[in-house]
Amino acid sequence: MKKICSLFLVALLVISTLCGCGTKTDSGKDTSSTADKTPVVLNEVAHSIFYAPMYVAIEEGYFAEEGIELTLVTGFGADKTMTALLTGEADIGFMGSESTIYTYKEGASDYAVNFAQLTQRAGNFLVSREPIEDFNWDMIKGKDVLGGRAGGMPEMVFEYILKKNGIDPSADLSIDQSIDFGATAAAFSGGQGDFSVEFEPHATSLEEKGDGYVVASLGEDSGYVPYTAFSAKKSYLAENPAVIEAFTRALQKGMDYVQTHTPAEIAKVIQPQFAETDLATIETIVGRYAAQDTWKEDLIFEEDSFTLLQNILEEAGELDGRVPYEDLVDTSFAQKAAK
Repeated sequence: MKKICSLFLVALLVISTLCGCGTKTDSGKDTSSTADKTPVVLNEVAHSIFYAPMYVAIEEGYFAEEGIELTLVTGFGADKTMTALLTGEADIGFMGSESTIYTYKEGASDYAVNFAQLTQRAGNFLVSREPIEDFNWDMIKGKDVLGGRAGGMPEMVFEYILKKNGIDPSADLSIDQSIDFGATAAAFSGGQGDFSVEFEPHATSLEEKGDGYVVASLGEDSGYVPYTAFSAKKSYLAENPAVIEAFTRALQKGMDYVQTHTPAEIAKVIQPQFAETDLATIETIVGRYAAQDTWKEDLIFEEDSFTLLQNILEEAGELDGRVPYEDLVDTSFAQKAAK
């Protein structure tokens, strides 16, 4: 009898341990149970504080609340993210929506459709080798600039700004597009270029090291641009509408959070995503992005924004014909989430 009682007590202990093994976020949300959640693989173009609302949604447990077991993969380039999406390695892609236009124009039958827009400003900055108190774009004439990949949003927005200021990107300066994404800051520190176009945290890192100085925000100087969006293959949207709805609701919660909290509060929440960056630096970067109105209040990808995107592509020589907004954008999920 004693042996039976002992076994019963052990069983109770095991059950209570299993019931209590759930982990919670700082906000107290239980995110550990995955048995009843839908697995979703999200491939992001880069891992950047620029995308803070998405990381808030992850760290605050919003995806888990919506029944999603999210796996986040960094593609390191829109071309790689789109490839992962089209081959089925990823369920959802997060990148510049110009990639969805390119894929559509190439004749893909099961092409990617944008269903949520995250950022409405460019997220990169012009970094100078020397501090410039009153920078104007004429100062870039005749200089060597470390730029981005041809056909990518960072480079196209940069050239769009140059043209707005009467500067010919091919004749008035030299733009080096040979350096891999994410490696320009190291090249700049090594002595290449008079200026460099940098995302965060590289722009702030160059300042902290004394290797460069932020002199202009491409986000402010370009105006509102549909810079990054979430997309999924047409077939995935048709077959998994409930998953996309839940995913978009979680994102909207992240958008709501950054609209109602301070840079310090946002930085604290997303710090686990950037363990190599100290909290003060994260707060500085979040503050810089918040100040330029980087994040939309909702996730609706408006037709005017899509038209502007195609204008930029045409001016860059990357688009030889317009594509229909209604084919490449589905706002139904974002509209539901915004209610």
